[in-house]
Amino acid sequence: MQRRSFLAGSAAAVAAPLARASAQAGTATVLRYVPQADLTVIDPVLTTAYITRYHATMVWDQLYGIDSHLQPQPQMVEGHTREDDGRLWTFTLRDSLRFHDSTPVRGRDCVASIERWAVRDPMGQALLARVVDMTAPDDRRFTIRLTRPFKLLLDCLAKIGPPALVVMPERLAATDPFQSIKDVIGSGPFRFLANERVVGSKVVYARNKDYVPRPGGEPDWLAGPKIVHFDRVEWIVMPDPAIAAAALENAEVDWWENPPNDLLPMLDRSASIRTEASRPLGIIGTGVFNHLHPPFDKPAVRRIVLEAVSQADFMTAATGTDPTLWRDGVGVFTPGTPMANDAGMQVITGPKRDLPALKTALRDAGYQGERIVFMAPSDQAALAAQGAVAQDLLQKLGMNVDYAVMDWGTLVQRRASKAPPANGGWNMFITSWAGLDMTTPVTNQTLRANGAKAWFGWPDLPPVQALIDAWLEAPDLPAQQKIAADLQGKALDLVPYLPTGQYFSRTACRKDITGIIPGQFVFWNVRRT
Repeated sequence: MQRRSFLAGSAAAVAAPLARASAQAGTATVLRYVPQADLTVIDPVLTTAYITRYHATMVWDQLYGIDSHLQPQPQMVEGHTREDDGRLWTFTLRDSLRFHDSTPVRGRDCVASIERWAVRDPMGQALLARVVDMTAPDDRRFTIRLTRPFKLLLDCLAKIGPPALVVMPERLAATDPFQSIKDVIGSGPFRFLANERVVGSKVVYARNKDYVPRPGGEPDWLAGPKIVHFDRVEWIVMPDPAIAAAALENAEVDWWENPPNDLLPMLDRSASIRTEASRPLGIIGTGVFNHLHPPFDKPAVRRIVLEAVSQADFMTAATGTDPTLWRDGVGVFTPGTPMANDAGMQVITGPKRDLPALKTALRDAGYQGERIVFMAPSDQAALAAQGAVAQDLLQKLGMNVDYAVMDWGTLVQRRASKAPPANGGWNMFITSWAGLDMTTPVTNQTLRANGAKAWFGWPDLPPVQALIDAWLEAPDLPAQQKIAADLQGKALDLVPYLPTGQYFSRTACRKDITGIIPGQFVFWNVRRT
């Protein structure tokens, strides 16, 4: 394969800049990490991009952390009490929590952070709809008074997103939730070194020497003590997989987040590299429609595209032919989790598609030859591969596709545009989600259907949103599961987005790097042996 033969030569291309970075670091212990993409947005409330979430977990801390059983555990919070039949909650912070500017973390910082996050998050919006008031009676406490009990309150406070609920100083949390914060100041285990940021090349963090990990327990996803073993973490942006593989083989980087699956056999043969499963719940693929503009403003058009989809084609393109690395027959919830069900799945699992008949049906549904601006990332191998499958599918259905290739950071910025496609907007793109984020109706961002408050694509589908709202009021798990089945059936009829399947990925690191926590990409507990 051409890029494999290129590995030896590409090593020299990265050796010099990495050697300079090592010299600048002096004797500090440094972890060098190749992220999935460059960090283009620093504000975790402003975007759902996973790279920003990883950034957020380094710099900021959370009130509660989600564990591998999907349960929220106290993190910044020492404990809480419930009164008035669950309508009044009082939270007490751990002692001596401090931001990076040495100011104390106070109850009012927590209140301001919750309020800002909640405006942008569907679970947060549900919380705000039930809040009478949130107050900080003193520096170490804050209270939430509700109109009625809300069983998901702690899940809200543990929300890793995207967007993520993290605690910022009140002055930063006062920023309009639709405008980016200007400073990156948290109380988490790392400090962001903005002066060493090189756009498109490098992001640097330093260990927060004043950080006090939560006492007791073991690290478990985002719960437990966050103990840092490196003085610096440097993210080295390498969009070319050949260059990243060469750098890892030559010990110029230590950890590569997201190697393409076709390079895994070569990496596994290396005497100095280890690969390991990175997400137990897998990754869920989604095709995102822009509901604001023709032709995907028409439910019948979206439904025909769904009927034409072969999830196996999408997943094979993303991961290869190894059937252990992907799963088709996937609905709107992560397989194997409590809300997953079979309702409406015949549209996905039914007989082989009759593309000529669907092409005719598409014209009858209202497609009038509009140009389809399909955005595809050049630097995300699995997404690029799925994008190519989608492009081919749309063209076989007779659509006029403008295949707009760009880096992921540019795509993340452009997807926020509501402009017509001819004026810099878009019609469709492929993205993927950690399985954790697709387990419920309110964590599945692409399922939201409340128009202007929905995720990018802005579907306005009252029957879908009504079922999401009903799920929030369900009294117990069986009631939630019944509503989830009704919701999936309705979603596969109105098609807010395109489910493309589930796949599994591995991460790669040098064999002397240990302690990588499965389920999340975080940088505490990792060490060099």
